Amino acid sequence: MRLHREGTPTLLLITALTCFGLFALWQWPVLPKVIIVVLSAMLMAIWCIVLWFFRVPGRTVPANDAHVLSPADGKVVAIEEVHEPEHFKGKRMQVSIFMSPLNVHVNYYPINGTTSYYRYHPGKYLVAWHPKSSTENERSTVVVRHPQHGEVLFRQIAGALARRICTYSRIGAPARQGDEFGFIKFGSRVDVLLPLNARITVKLGDKVQGATTVIAQFVS
Repeated sequence: MRLHREGTPTLLLITALTCFGLFALWQWPVLPKVIIVVLSAMLMAIWCIVLWFFRVPGRTVPANDAHVLSPADGKVVAIEEVHEPEHFKGKRMQVSIFMSPLNVHVNYYPINGTTSYYRYHPGKYLVAWHPKSSTENERSTVVVRHPQHGEVLFRQIAGALARRICTYSRIGAPARQGDEFGFIKFGSRVDVLLPLNARITVKLGDKVQGATTVIAQFVS
């Protein structure tokens, strides 16, 4: 377990505020001691929650070119056939994964291949499970082309709490299944757009783990 580099500014700020708050509470105790203890415990709890949010767990990747791995930790909130207007401009099978603030927020490449498309879109901050969040929220779209199975699109979508999407993919760069390609701060969602003939191996409500859970299989 380690901490993600994207958390450095936030952790430095929250640590400074926590230290200042604790110093103020105990240096100038104008409140009853029991209240000071409770407030101090609350400050430390908030610090621990933020620290926990930026954790990066170790993962053993079950690499397999026939499988599509989950790009994120979270809950499957949608499995449906949709029209994808940005890149494919046609029908695809979509699997959507909602990431709560308590989930690991690292995003992982679901397949091997080469990054063939990348685009960042500024936008709104609707709740991540809102039907329009895929097209109206702040989001980042990445497409990886597999030499045998074609292209898979995955889209990082900011939620009501998220205010920054980090994407490290660049067009032409190699993508390795299970490697990190991005990070989203706080509640958010990741959509995966698959070929229509892909066999979905998860169901609505399933809890999935990034770089570990197989969410679909390619059909040759």
